[in-house]
Amino acid sequence: MSNLSVRAMLPSDAANWDAFVERCADTTFFHRSGWKEVIERAFGHRTHFLLAEAGGKIEGILPLAEIKHFLFGHSLSSLPFCVYGGIAAESEAAHGLLDQAAQRLAANLEVDHLEYRNMRPFHEDWPTKDIYVTFRKEMDPDVDQNMKNIPRKQRAMVRSGIKHGLISELDADVDRFFGVFADNMLRHGTPALPKRYFELLMEVFGRNCEVLSVTKDNEVVSSVLSFYFKDEVLPYYAGDTLKARSLAANDFKYWELMRRACEKGCRIFDYGRSKRGTGSFDFKKNWGFEPEPLHYEYQLHRSKKVPDQNPLNPKYQLFIRAWRKLPLPVANHIGPYIVKNLG
Repeated sequence: MSNLSVRAMLPSDAANWDAFVERCADTTFFHRSGWKEVIERAFGHRTHFLLAEAGGKIEGILPLAEIKHFLFGHSLSSLPFCVYGGIAAESEAAHGLLDQAAQRLAANLEVDHLEYRNMRPFHEDWPTKDIYVTFRKEMDPDVDQNMKNIPRKQRAMVRSGIKHGLISELDADVDRFFGVFADNMLRHGTPALPKRYFELLMEVFGRNCEVLSVTKDNEVVSSVLSFYFKDEVLPYYAGDTLKARSLAANDFKYWELMRRACEKGCRIFDYGRSKRGTGSFDFKKNWGFEPEPLHYEYQLHRSKKVPDQNPLNPKYQLFIRAWRKLPLPVANHIGPYIVKNLG
């Protein structure tokens, strides 16, 4: 269409942007306009949310955020802190214009690289990062059938959690969740995201962001923060205490989330992103989910190679071992200053 053009999203565009996200088949929860506010307020990063429109009608969108740090580099990504992203469009023309605009923006900003976090390949000529997969599966409309569909060994773990008297509860805030999440991250040697970030997720996304906590004798042993989008539920951040393992609390937690989502009418359970060769990868496979590759594509500008800022990189092992020894209050104070620049 000849009058198709690309411009930055304005505050007044938010409702139309989200209406497009609801109707477009290529969008994900991470295309929602609220991420602009969350990323800016939680981390202070510049965002560049682009839309393609014709005659006042949005035909495509591309949410981007810029991270600039003297140690971790300068990037433009769709979208940091999100597992899915990239261009979502209803026409090839809109898709192409948004891609051209993003590449021009990356060049003008003089970033090290431009990154698209695609669920499907787009720029097959760009370098990629082939370490991430996602796990998505259709749920049965019947709760009992979903229990039967869990492989026998993991189903036994769920039943073990039930026998231990575990209880699942929805939380009105992130307090209990953050307590187990931050402790869990410290034990893994990874800086935790700030509590303010999770508070903003609940504030900005409202009923589409939910915290489910699992308790034993009124003590929280496991918790998960999930997103709801269209007919999907996405458990996104989770944490467990040391007691959780012996109580089978992790399996019980995800079953309770699946059960509740099924009762709400959700059709897809999105277990989320994992790295190949990790415990979370194996855990999700054991639930009967099959991995689907994610296509993270990079247009290199000032950088000569794809970034490798993940805990599996051997150069971070010394840092991980040292981080595990920090007192939790110290780790929670320092961690956000580090992790906000990793995305």
